[in-house]
Amino acid sequence: MNLDLTKNDLSHVVEADKAHVWHHLVQHKQFETVDPKIIVEGKGLRVWDAAGREYIDAVSGAVWTVNVGYGRARIADAVRDQILRMNFFAGAMGTVPGALFAERLLEKMPGMSRVYYSNSGSEANEKAFKMVRQISARHYGGKKQKILYRDRDYHGTTIACLAGGGQDERNAQYGPFPEGFVRVPHCLEYRKQWDDVSGAAYGRRAADAIEEVILREGPDTVGALCLEPVTAGGGVIVPPEGYWPRVQEICRKYDILLHIDEVVCGLGRTGTWFGYQNWGVEPDFVTMAKGVASGYAAISCTVTTEKVFEMFKDDAEDPMSYFRDISTFGGCTAGPAAALENMAIIEEEGLLDNCLAMGERLMGNLAALKEKHAVVGDVRGKGLFCGAELVADRETKEPVAEADAKAVVAECMARGVIIGVTNRSLPGMNTTLCLSPALIATPQDIDAITAAIDGALTKVFG
Repeated sequence: MNLDLTKNDLSHVVEADKAHVWHHLVQHKQFETVDPKIIVEGKGLRVWDAAGREYIDAVSGAVWTVNVGYGRARIADAVRDQILRMNFFAGAMGTVPGALFAERLLEKMPGMSRVYYSNSGSEANEKAFKMVRQISARHYGGKKQKILYRDRDYHGTTIACLAGGGQDERNAQYGPFPEGFVRVPHCLEYRKQWDDVSGAAYGRRAADAIEEVILREGPDTVGALCLEPVTAGGGVIVPPEGYWPRVQEICRKYDILLHIDEVVCGLGRTGTWFGYQNWGVEPDFVTMAKGVASGYAAISCTVTTEKVFEMFKDDAEDPMSYFRDISTFGGCTAGPAAALENMAIIEEEGLLDNCLAMGERLMGNLAALKEKHAVVGDVRGKGLFCGAELVADRETKEPVAEADAKAVVAECMARGVIIGVTNRSLPGMNTTLCLSPALIATPQDIDAITAAIDGALTKVFG
């Protein structure tokens, strides 16, 4: 079928979408009176809809994914060439791009050793949870099976990932959940849980709260701690200094596996290859998905140390000793083929350095907006992953109405800039504007994005 569509063809696409597509994160009642937006083309940092309207995409595909921007012919060509040669084989055997991307990936991850392929961030995290449970069964008599997760963090859409997720509105209506997932406090200093400390001392105190949960549950029952390096959909939370070193110390003290969920931060989003590398953390598991191939093909990875991998090796012919798991589409070759080119682009174009420079500019512009607009209570971020929390009162930190935060997003869209906002995650607190433009962003792009936010804040709040 020819997808180079005419205006009449696009009209049919809109009607077909309304009639047949069940969209993500959308209440479809609205489509009884308005048309869904259809994105038909992208180039660099810009996309065009079915009406021909151009937008700057400040959220990399709306879900923090298209790290190297749209229209990368070399990635498309690499995928085409690979799938014509060999498109798929089950992961029980190897493929050329699977082996080569694992090798290249691990060069960027000192201390990590093995890559397990699947096709979404949720699935990558589910694999890690299963590995923890099987390690408990094989090496700890089934006792060390609890998995700790942090308030406000998000790890995916499966029932187990929701059980291990700290966003109550995402979890609502999907229980009952499997047992053995235990929540620890968040580390957002702006919304303090301990008033007597600040800065690095606050970071250490937030980490100490994890130890308190471990001691309450019993260290011999806790198998792993799963954390985002920077909390994403829970409000773009950069942990305070002092937090990560203390977390690492606690995990080693109690023989707890540290699982870092890099589904959002991985492959350059924070200005390093992985978010955890900003703090010198040495994890046991690292999961990743979105930016691994910048959305050009589906791929996710569960990466482990050799120590973890060795826990599943057994010379005896025990049919229960190995990791008895499969991801059908983890055997697709398009993902690692795209990922190899994606990584090469990041290296060749110096996009990690650009991310840091443009992230600094973005944070500076957001700070200026905070000075100008009283409704901006806090700005925070790392690299090109930034947020601005909107409040009705800076003294009390009362959030603005969620409808007003959404109105800012809609007004930015009307001005030709697509931004995000925390969405159906935190009851009454979905008021943080989210920004994650592609790593190719220019100073002009950054200024245009924040100019649109400036205008939108003025229109919505005066």
